[in-house]
Amino acid sequence: MNLKRVVVAMSGGVDSSVAAALLKDKGFEVIGITMQVWECSRNWSGYAKRVANRLGIPHYVLDVRDIFKQKVIANFCEEYREGRTPNPCIRCNEYIKFETLLKKAKELDADYIATGHYARIERAKSKGQKAKGKEEVRCLLKRGIDAKKDQSYVLYTMIQEQLKHTLLPLGNLTKDRVREIAREKDLPATRPESQEICFIPDNNYGEFLRKYLPEAAEPGPILNKEGRVIGEHQGIIFYTVGQRKRIGLSNKEPLYVIAVNKESNTVVVGKKEEGYADELIANNLNFIDMKKLTSLLGAEARLKTPIKAEAKIRYLHQPSAVTVTPLSEAWVHPAKSLPRWGPAKPLLSRVRVKFKQPQWAITPGQAVVFYDKEEVIGGGTIERCL
Repeated sequence: MNLKRVVVAMSGGVDSSVAAALLKDKGFEVIGITMQVWECSRNWSGYAKRVANRLGIPHYVLDVRDIFKQKVIANFCEEYREGRTPNPCIRCNEYIKFETLLKKAKELDADYIATGHYARIERAKSKGQKAKGKEEVRCLLKRGIDAKKDQSYVLYTMIQEQLKHTLLPLGNLTKDRVREIAREKDLPATRPESQEICFIPDNNYGEFLRKYLPEAAEPGPILNKEGRVIGEHQGIIFYTVGQRKRIGLSNKEPLYVIAVNKESNTVVVGKKEEGYADELIANNLNFIDMKKLTSLLGAEARLKTPIKAEAKIRYLHQPSAVTVTPLSEAWVHPAKSLPRWGPAKPLLSRVRVKFKQPQWAITPGQAVVFYDKEEVIGGGTIERCL
């Protein structure tokens, strides 16, 4: 790989700071950019500026508040209004970090963007495939080697064009080693980890949703699994599948949210064992590497052939064996040849996912991400559990 110009997304924290330092050590021309996504992110630019000065690299602030509000905040609120629980970090990665930032990098004549995510991108030459006289390269997205910090789950929306222009310097490092490097280079090593959702102060979801969706805070019945009313909720926007605290009920045994229904404005609760399911429907699909999909499908690629994989239904979830089956459509249109890799995508829009073992709290709005061992095959949004 020729060492070229790279734009690093910097927050001033340990991960992005070490990512920038490692790339500079490798001889890249590094430019630091801090994206101002929300009012609270103003502090990030000050932290990042100090790190950039320490590293001797230029630093800029990119104001993305408008597009962040359109693509992330609006979606976050709408999903809660519909009784679903979104993952705004995935949405931010898709539309801000790996779309808007890549556009800015091209304006700066940069060859790559880089982030401090704990995941790996491997570049593999594809035999016999050439374009404009050059051998084609396909990119594989893989788990980071630090299992506790692996962030491949939140990157499943990436496409080949983005992967080809992205570097993830921390994918082969553990968090402990990253902190050691930060201390060695006199970079911030002890700043607290980023809060769960950057635009919600103190992680107070209720206050945020009450402010932005006041009309959705409509009381309604809390039901048990048999449909009997056992209490009243203060608005479905304040509840998510798997929730135990702040339900507003007293019971001898702990009760958990089992389902949230916008149409009937009801919240269903039950014992923990009642919150398990082994099937779900997913939509909004993205498959990263079509060659991998081809190999999993075998000779029947154009038919409704199920594939075997592992799946995660939340960031810290242990992968579980699944069978993934197209709904209504084949993986690709029968009249079209199956491309060997992206950015082309299958034409199907929904899949049915069957788990080998029942899973706790399958949550509509969250992502289900498919793996083949270390490699991310793709993923989608959980529409509902069955």
